[in-house]
Amino acid sequence: MANLKEVRNRISSVSSTQQITKAMKMVAAAKLKRATNAIVQLRPYANKLRDILAQVSASVEGNDSPYTQDRIPTKVLVIVLTSNRGLAGAFNANAIKTANNLIFSKYAEQHARGNLSIIAIGKRGHDFFQKRGFNVIGNYNDLYSDLNFLNVSQVTDYVMEEYKAGNIDRVEVVYNEFRNAAVQILTAEQLLPLLPEEKEESDKSAAEVDYIIEPSKEKIIEELIPKAIKTQLYKAVLDSNASEHGARMTAMDKATENAGDLLKSLKLSYNQARQAAITTELSEIVSGAAALSNG
Repeated sequence: MANLKEVRNRISSVSSTQQITKAMKMVAAAKLKRATNAIVQLRPYANKLRDILAQVSASVEGNDSPYTQDRIPTKVLVIVLTSNRGLAGAFNANAIKTANNLIFSKYAEQHARGNLSIIAIGKRGHDFFQKRGFNVIGNYNDLYSDLNFLNVSQVTDYVMEEYKAGNIDRVEVVYNEFRNAAVQILTAEQLLPLLPEEKEESDKSAAEVDYIIEPSKEKIIEELIPKAIKTQLYKAVLDSNASEHGARMTAMDKATENAGDLLKSLKLSYNQARQAAITTELSEIVSGAAALSNG
C-alpha cells in the first residue's frame, strides 16, 4: 500500500486538476451560449435562402452560372473544420476520420494522382493533414479568433475563384453539425457545384411559392448563388464552432466527475493507510510496554 505522503500528493494533484476542469467547463458553457445564439439565428435565413434559390433556379431555363456547372471531379478540394485546441473529447478525431473516409472512399483516385487539395480551418486538422503529406493549401487557423461573415467570405471567395477558373471541379465540406451540447452530427456536404436538392413530388407541391421577382429571375440568381455559397460555408463554420464548445463542455464535465470519483478512492486509500499506520504504532507501543513489564 502506498505511504501517506504519496497518497496526499496524489489527492492534492487530483484536486487541482478538478478545479481546472471545472473552470474550463464554465468557460466552455459561456462560449457555447454565444455560439448557439449565432447558429440558431443564421439557420432560418440560410434554409430560406436555399429554398428560394432552388425554386427560382428551377423556373429559369438555361441557367449558365459557373457555380452550377457539374463537371467531372478531376480536381477536388476538401474543406475540413476542426478546432485550434484539444480537450474536446473526440470532436477533432471524428472530423478528421470522416474526412479521411471521404477522401479514400470517394476521391482515392484523385488523391493518388495528386489532384486533391485540403483547406483545414483549425490547427488540429491542419497539423494532421500536413504531417501526412496531404496538399494543404492556405492557413486559416486564426479564423475562430475573429469569427464573422466577412472573414469566412474571404475563404469562400478564394474557393469560388478557383472553381470558376477551372482549377477545382468539386468542393466538399466536412464539419460537426451542432444539435445540442451533447450531440454533434458529422456531416460531409458538397459546397460546389451548387446543385438543386431533389425533393419528392409531395414536397414540391407543398413548397411551391409564386415569388414576385424584381428586376428579373436571371439577375436574382446571379446575385443569390454567390451569397448562398458564402452563407453555406459560414453556417458550417458556426456549426463547428458551437459543436467544439459543446464537446469541450461535455468532456470537462465528465473529467470533473471522474476526478471526484478518483478523489473518493484516494481518500479511502489514505484513511486505510493512516489507520494501518496507527494500528502498527499501537501494536509496537503495547509490545514494548509488555516487554518492559515482563523484564
